[in-house]
Amino acid sequence: MRNKTFWIAYLLLLVAQLIISNFFRVTPYIMLSILPVMVLCISTRISTFWTMLIAFATGITVDLLSEGVLGLNALALVPVAFLRNTIIQLIFGKEIFARKEDFTLRSSGFAQVGLALLLAQALFLAVYIWADGAGMRPMMFNLYRFLASLGAGFLVSLIALNVLASESGK
Repeated sequence: MRNKTFWIAYLLLLVAQLIISNFFRVTPYIMLSILPVMVLCISTRISTFWTMLIAFATGITVDLLSEGVLGLNALALVPVAFLRNTIIQLIFGKEIFARKEDFTLRSSGFAQVGLALLLAQALFLAVYIWADGAGMRPMMFNLYRFLASLGAGFLVSLIALNVLASESGK
């Protein structure tokens, strides 16, 4: 049952990301995305290959249904999926894989989960901003955009994290 509720929540958050992408363009310095936290919260029982495939499908869906460059979200999200297990192992340890369980806010604590979220968000934004700028924007603009987007994206992602990695959801 948990698996079914997770994927329903995942799809609802995908719709939320589409709304964010289409209607919440506050400034060119901030790019809000909850996609990294969505991929980070996919069960550790799912292999890296399937996680990357899910990430690609999620990213390309956002690219197709929102304003932007086709393939940009997919390009930035697949590395997050590829390094997801590494991030989880680095922050939570190998035990999470040995016990075949997923992290939760309650069991892991906000500090660890927040750090994992920051790493996933930073990786996503680094690839996204690099590919979006394509060497055409000044370095300081990209740095300000990265920092502003990381802070804002982290705050928005906390809501998605609460939905996907809560005790009731996992």
